[in-house]
Amino acid sequence: MNRERLTPDRIRRLTLSEGQAQAFLWDTDAPRLAVRVTAGAKSFIFEAKLNRQTVRVTIGDFRAWTLAAARDEARRLQTMVDQGIDPRQEKRDRIAADEAKREEAKRIAGPAMEAWQAYIEARRAMWSARHLLEHERVSKEGGEPRTQGRRPGESDKTLPGILRPLLSLPLEQIDADRVRVWLKDEATHRPTYARLAFSLLRAFLNWCSDRPEYRDQVQADACITRMARDELPKKAVKDDCLQREQLPAWFAAVRQIQNPVITAYLQTALLIGARREEVAGIRWEDVDFQWKAMTIRDKVEGTRTIPLTPYVASLLAGLPRRNEWVFSSPTAASGRLQEPRIMHNKALTAAGLPALSIHGLRRSFGTLAEWVECPAGVSAQIMGHKPGATAEKHYRVRPLDMLRQWHTKIEGWILNEAGIEQPAEAGERLRVVHGRL
Repeated sequence: MNRERLTPDRIRRLTLSEGQAQAFLWDTDAPRLAVRVTAGAKSFIFEAKLNRQTVRVTIGDFRAWTLAAARDEARRLQTMVDQGIDPRQEKRDRIAADEAKREEAKRIAGPAMEAWQAYIEARRAMWSARHLLEHERVSKEGGEPRTQGRRPGESDKTLPGILRPLLSLPLEQIDADRVRVWLKDEATHRPTYARLAFSLLRAFLNWCSDRPEYRDQVQADACITRMARDELPKKAVKDDCLQREQLPAWFAAVRQIQNPVITAYLQTALLIGARREEVAGIRWEDVDFQWKAMTIRDKVEGTRTIPLTPYVASLLAGLPRRNEWVFSSPTAASGRLQEPRIMHNKALTAAGLPALSIHGLRRSFGTLAEWVECPAGVSAQIMGHKPGATAEKHYRVRPLDMLRQWHTKIEGWILNEAGIEQPAEAGERLRVVHGRL
């Protein structure tokens, strides 16, 4: 064994002889320390016996370590061997611990968007398509070309989702102060959407607080209920609704819309009282023209079956069958109608009618149904309202024929008030005498 007191000069002069694969120069000050030379490297090593087996550990490149530091490390490793500890395992454990620390630091410093995506995937199977779409919209990155017309002054690129600024932060930085500033800013120009986004964010943070991998990063008071009450304007009760005397003007304006899908959609929405996305989500397989029934994908019960009334049946029968969707769109990525409001608002302006939302058509159905003295439980069942009273929950099982009797009567009254000739099938069941059924 070649042993000399190591010096920087001796280490630099150490080279391989011809035919050698490696060469060693052992230190006299730290007997277990050596410099090893191979074809590609020159490093400090430590070598000792543990349980009658040779233990060799590479300390590091001679250019990265000073001689004094290498001797100290060799003595530390010798102490471990004397205590029966394998330095190789200790090194592996140390590397693993350092990697775990780096991963933990990366996880904590990473954006909350990663947890948001995990949240969506965990809840996807339990959410409706509409609820899932809302989560995707509020967190979208933005910057994509607009596929629909833009308002004056708007960019030709889509904007980031309303929650994107918060989700771009590390999860532990989403605290009450940041959320309050965000909410106050958003409430000035889109309070309704801010209210929805706030509720989605609160549900997300609650989910994170129940997960061990995120629990220690969540600020418990980031989305307290009082914050929304303080920063958002009081939620107004919406009362937009078509009145009896407005029906002729509304139908006349809507029936003049050049797009037959939007025309049929708006009239169907009014005459069945369904929610906006429930109507848009009707597939051809959901419509039974033979037995005059239609299945609605309900956000409350999953699905509900309602009568296919004569006038609605005639509207749907006249639509093109481009794909699976009844209210199809050749330009939309989803293949179905996405935004009927624009044409509806134009029709309202042309008719001189006040503002009326798509949900206002649903409200109109429930209100107009009272003119024919329709039982409240019947109209609620058609509209998909969750029953409230005990009698409705447990003691009312209405067959489709009973719903059809009242639904057809409601449709007939609305059409009569609008001055629209009813389909032949409706004429067989309904007779108008002096403007009454």
